[in-house]
Amino acid sequence: MCGIFGYIGPRNAVNTILTGLKKLEYRGYDSAGIAGFCDGKIVHAKEVGKIAQLELEVNRLALKLESGVAHTRWATHGTPTKKNAHPQFNKDHSLGIVHNGIIENYEPLRDFLKSKGYEFVSDTDTEVVAHLISSIYRGDIVKAILEVIPLLEGAYAIALIHEDFPNQIIAFAHEAPLIIGVGIDEMFVASDTHSFASYTREVIYLDKNQVAVISSNSLDFFDSGHSSIEKEVEKLNAIAFEHNKGDFEHYTLKEIFDQPQAVLNALSGRFLEDYGTAVFEGIHFDVHELKKVERILILGCGTSWHAGFLAAYMLEEKARIPVNIEISSEFRYKNPIVFEGTLVIAISQSGETADTVAAVKELKSKGAKILSICNVENSTLSRESHSTIYLHAGQEIGVCSTKAFTSQMVVLSLFTLMMARMRHMGLEEGVNFIHALKKLPDQILAVLKQKEKIEAIAVKYAHYENFFFLGRNYMYPTSLEGALKLKEISYINANGYPAGEMKHGPIALINEDCPTVALCANKATYSKLISNLMEIKARNGKIIAIAEKGSNGLDKIADEIIYIPENIDELLCIPSVVVTQLLAYYIAKIRGADIDMPRNLAKSVTVE
Repeated sequence: MCGIFGYIGPRNAVNTILTGLKKLEYRGYDSAGIAGFCDGKIVHAKEVGKIAQLELEVNRLALKLESGVAHTRWATHGTPTKKNAHPQFNKDHSLGIVHNGIIENYEPLRDFLKSKGYEFVSDTDTEVVAHLISSIYRGDIVKAILEVIPLLEGAYAIALIHEDFPNQIIAFAHEAPLIIGVGIDEMFVASDTHSFASYTREVIYLDKNQVAVISSNSLDFFDSGHSSIEKEVEKLNAIAFEHNKGDFEHYTLKEIFDQPQAVLNALSGRFLEDYGTAVFEGIHFDVHELKKVERILILGCGTSWHAGFLAAYMLEEKARIPVNIEISSEFRYKNPIVFEGTLVIAISQSGETADTVAAVKELKSKGAKILSICNVENSTLSRESHSTIYLHAGQEIGVCSTKAFTSQMVVLSLFTLMMARMRHMGLEEGVNFIHALKKLPDQILAVLKQKEKIEAIAVKYAHYENFFFLGRNYMYPTSLEGALKLKEISYINANGYPAGEMKHGPIALINEDCPTVALCANKATYSKLISNLMEIKARNGKIIAIAEKGSNGLDKIADEIIYIPENIDELLCIPSVVVTQLLAYYIAKIRGADIDMPRNLAKSVTVE
């Protein structure tokens, strides 16, 4: 959510900043703006909508900048309008500010400032910070910022410019990511490293309540006591590369088709077939520590929670370890009891999910060991965790998660195998599990080859406004993920549900205008699911079945059947979910939705 990009150096500042800002589009936003110095004065441009609209306004104004900051805004305080877009300014426009996150106590601060005669032109919490700094500033901008920081509650990352310091960008953060890119006679400041990785791989991460004063060839850092501090320059491990859609119409479709390779990447070098077990270079726990694990707590939000839900089934069944699965945004407000022998698994594609990071910090303070599963190196979550397993899925641009989910499931399956082999699982079963995992890339490819059939089904069902996704056992969490994909990108009301629970209320909604996507690929519960589908059929509900090859009894029940290759129950969620991804994609395309950047959503959820 929201993106910050700032630049100071010899390049064309406007072009460099807009290019960097475009690389943050995947995070989700509804307005954009840019401000910087021209002949010692702050000038700016703001627009509602896409960066392309901002670019038109920049060209219309013939905007020229020597340095500056820019922002993509995902609306929190105030609707998406030009006045609410960032940058926000103080009264005389001598200070401009861009801000990610939320100032939770902005209302009393705003009331206080109004009582002192300050007038507000926006509805944002960001403008409060601009006026606060301006009210305290007496020539020392760092001192003013350090006096303001204790007044602010919430998580935030802020970059600002001030007319008294035309050769500087000042940045500070609290519980939100802000990274400085260190080049040769140039500096960048941004929400994530991807936006400037093509210019430099030297980075500095801004820590809690630290202030950075950035010029083109120098960096100064200050702690909360206004003392000068040294910060270590780190090197990005990932090689910078440009992303493009290739021959695909959308990033989302490309990323669906990336999955055979993404799954291979997640598997690569992580199993010992002769020993029937898995290995991870990212796990720094001692083997004896892992053997002593008596309980696992899994945390996640959205798609990551669904992956964790599936892993909970698998870990209990295969490794025989009790597992609790929690939604991070709910769990973080509990007062959790952390028993000795508890391992926490925190899952986040971006590693910046605010609720998950906050929950992890709370659990660490109680002595829990944290293992994170993440796709982004040096993310906040990975730096807060004791160990991290990276997905190696490559960057995911589309807001709805596709290849990250399947990669998460592969990593979690391998982790389950490792834990199970340390306990009860025999060698033969471990080897067979690896053989099943190795089939997945080809099985995903087999699903992708059915794209025309799935698209034809989408054409028949795209006009419906309500869907149910049903499953039992491993297919229940899979149904939640399938429903989420459809609602995210097509804006259809879709609900995932355990099939056995339909008769306890929701079946009242079934009629000829509410199709059901039935996830049938679970051998252990197949006959029970068939009975549930008969109940739906008796109420004139249409059924789209996703079933394992060789399944019997569906021909006379389902209106449509999409077959997936045979595998073990624990892994059939992966090819099944690829079917639901394609179905959601084609329905959204037919309905004319903005598939890569659906309305109201953001890729990296950095607010609570």
